[in-house]
Formats: sequence, structure tokens, C-alpha cells
Amino acid sequence: MKRVIFAGCVLGMVGTLYAQSDKGTLMGSLESNNIYYVKDNKLDPSSSANPDDHFGSNSYLKLDYTKGRFSAGVQLEGFLPPLQGYDYATYGNGKRALLGSKYVQWEDDYFGFRVGDIFEQYGSGLIFRSYEDRTLGFNNSIEGVQGHYSYKDYVTLKALYGRPRLYLDYADSYVRGGNLNLSVSDIVGWRDFRFNVEGSYVNRYEALKDDPAFVDRLTTSNLDMYSVGGSLNWNGLDARVEYVDKGKDLPTEASASMVKGKAILAELGYAYKSFSVLATYRKLEHMNTMLSLKGKGAGNVLNYLPALTRQYTYMLANLNPYQVNAEGESGGQADIYYSYRPASDRSKYWNFHANLSMYYSDKNLTKESRLLWRDINADIEHRWNKNWKTSVLVSVQEWSPTHGMDDKTYASNIFVVDNTYKFNRKMALRVELQYLYSQDYEKDWMAALAEFSVAPRWSITVSDMYNNGSTKVHYYNASASYTLKGTRVQLGYGRNRAGYVCSGGVCRYTPAYTGANLVVTSTF
Repeated sequence: MKRVIFAGCVLGMVGTLYAQSDKGTLMGSLESNNIYYVKDNKLDPSSSANPDDHFGSNSYLKLDYTKGRFSAGVQLEGFLPPLQGYDYATYGNGKRALLGSKYVQWEDDYFGFRVGDIFEQYGSGLIFRSYEDRTLGFNNSIEGVQGHYSYKDYVTLKALYGRPRLYLDYADSYVRGGNLNLSVSDIVGWRDFRFNVEGSYVNRYEALKDDPAFVDRLTTSNLDMYSVGGSLNWNGLDARVEYVDKGKDLPTEASASMVKGKAILAELGYAYKSFSVLATYRKLEHMNTMLSLKGKGAGNVLNYLPALTRQYTYMLANLNPYQVNAEGESGGQADIYYSYRPASDRSKYWNFHANLSMYYSDKNLTKESRLLWRDINADIEHRWNKNWKTSVLVSVQEWSPTHGMDDKTYASNIFVVDNTYKFNRKMALRVELQYLYSQDYEKDWMAALAEFSVAPRWSITVSDMYNNGSTKVHYYNASASYTLKGTRVQLGYGRNRAGYVCSGGVCRYTPAYTGANLVVTSTF
């Protein structure tokens, strides 16, 4: 009821301001993802989605109003019922339409404040990030109040307080925090050398110390987390480091006792003309931080711990993505890029890229440090002429199916050829051919995709991913999309494999399903 009243106030303010002579700007967006599930005897019933009414729908309507330094907005959401594979569907919420978010905000030259639902990140997100990702079904915004103050480029101070959103409701916990960023180089007057320092504090309070389910496990209702870090940029060199100290917490809702945690993140990069290199190292110990100790699922998270590995868009390269072991892992990745463009013909270029990522478990959790993930990959992109471009990728992946609990690992060798040919300024055809060779798990896979586009309106895609190893199952898909101004409509049908769907290095598990999919997106 409070959210409905707040939304009414927001819409009333927007209507009043919009009716004035200087109407300001009103913007909106609509997104609706709908699937009709059909029975498919080729899929394993134990890992397949078979809802009773065969239908799922996730829809979002967002409205934002801006006038000068003032802005306000609301987001209406409908899950009628939620799509399978989202925690919305398994959290006992059923069919629901709700006010998902609302806010009013004021921004001045030096300060600003926001009341309503807050999206924010401190540092790299190791101790706190509130964000929305519709692909994952995540929205852990903080309903409360936020303020910030900035003085020139010297200092920025932020603070917030509120309760976090947990799926379609709000948790019975409260989050408060602050972040301070100092630009030392601006304060001192350095021009060619950039140096910043940053510190953050976040507290989660949840009154469960006397709860019968937690009385023997909790020694405090407060969780305190601190982070400190710095970054510098000089003459093509970029470096960043962050250290996190986490107080006692239950790593999972089933943990027997509270433990302390910590994290280290370090990044080093260098760029010179068409060459660049970037290396990242991260170590995590008991860094899974829940919004609520009573919550479950992948969306019950207060901080942001993405997999720092190469993020693929190719089907077979992303068949078994790395899952972060927040309780204990160490490792990192390195990237090398080089681009060559001959002066005689700038349209004929070569792009070279190599990547290595490797992670090991914490021996305190798995008795000895074991390999969790390794990916050695390289790709070359070459434009033959103004119309034809080719990319070739090779990836050798090795991963632990038990997250390091034993020495067993699976290996996959993946090969991809991707060709794009432009017939003219509007029509283009892209074709992917992929193969995965493995002697483990489901053994060999092959995949192909063809996409024909007529800019700026039409796009037609057909693909098939076939396991020619142990299951002999085809995962076929076909879709067509049409775009007119700010509206895009896509209709597709196909069979989808059970596995992980990832966005930004964070993943959720989705069951296998076969069905028709209608997606509508529009901005206005």
C-alpha cells in the first residue's frame, strides 16, 4: 500500500509539472518477454520446464520525467506468471503485477538526493552493488534515501539507507553505507598523472539473533564491510587495487556458523597505439553476501562478483561457463590485443586477441588447492574487403564439475569460424560454424547459425546446436524480428538446452524447454 501511495505522489508531481508551460521531458520504455511452452519428449523431464498453463510472461513498463534538475520515475512490472528459470517463478510469488520501482531525484552542481528505489555501486562492487538485470531476473535495488556531495573534481561523498528488494517483495533487512572518493591528482594539480583513492563502508542489519532458526548460529545482527582502494593512470598505464574486509556473516542460509571474509582485486593495463594488454587478479574468501539470511536463490545477493573470464556470445564456447566460487577462489585473467591496418587500404584490417583465465579453489575448503577453471583462447578477425569479414576462434577450456571438491576435471576444445558478407548497404549475411571436441561429459557438439538482415527493419536467424556425443539431441531455433522507429518485435520458436544464462559474468540456471517466444521492446 505504501508503494502505491508513493507511486501516486510521483505520478501526481509529474502530471502537475508536465501541465505547466515548460513541460520538461517524459520518456518511456516497454519490454515484454513471452514464452508458450510445449511438451517435448526429446528433453529430459527432470531438467525441463513443463508449467501447467504452458505460458510465461515477464513485462516491464518504465516512465521517466525530467525537468531541469528534477527527475522522477516509476516502473510497472508484470509476471503473469514468471518465465521458467527465474527465481521469481520458484519463490512462491505466482502471478503478480506490481510497482517495481519508483523515485524522485534532485541534482545540483554540488549535491543531489534521491528518495525511492536506489541503484548504486561502491568501488568494483565487491561489497555493494544494487542493480537491475532483466536477463538474469535480478533487481536488488534499495528502497530508501540517498544523497551525494561533490566539490569540483576533488571529492565525492555518497551515502544511502534503506531496505533491499528481494525478488518481488522487500527483505526484512536494512542496508546503510557510504563511499568517499578523492582525486589526489586534481587536489595537488597534477596534469599528466591521475591518482584517485576510494573508501567504502556498508552495513546490513537483520534482527534474527533471537529467531529460533538462527539463535544457535548468529552472534550479531549486524554485518559490517569495509573496502579501500586506489587507481592511477599515467602515459598509457592503468592500475587499480581494492581490498575488502568483511565481518562475521553466514555465507549461506544453511551455514552452521558465522565466518569472516576478505577479498583482493588488482588490475594492470597498458595501451600504446594499436597494442594493449590487461591483467586482472582476484582472491575471494567467504564473500557471498546475502540480502537476507532468510532468502534463497541467485538473486539474494548484496554484492557483485562476476566471473572474470572471457564472456562469449558463441553457443558452444558458452556451453559450460565458469561459476564463481565466492566462498574461496583465487585467480585471474590476461588479455592481449593488437590491430593492424595497412596504410594502402584501411578497410583491410587484422585484429588479434589472446586471453588466458585460470582459477583455483581455497585449500581450506577443498583440502588442497585444485583447478576450478582454465580457458586458453585466441581469435583473429580479418576484413578482406569492404564487404567481407571473417573471425576465427579457438578455445581450450578445462573445468571442475564439483567446484574443486575432487581432482576430476572436464576438457573442451572449441573451434569457431564466423563470416559476415554485406551484399549492399542494407543486406548482410552472417554465418557461424562451430565444433566442440571433448572426451568428457556429453562429448562432442557441433553448431551452426545463419543470420540474414535487411537494415534497418528485418532480421531472420536460424540455428542448430547438436550433441553428436552421448545424447544425440538437436537444439534448433528460428526467429524473425522487425524494427520500426523505437519498436522491435521478435518472434521465435525452438528447443533450448538446460544450463546457465549469463550476463556480465553473472549467471542463473535455466531448465530446458521447447516453445514459441515473443519479445516486444519499445522506447518512446
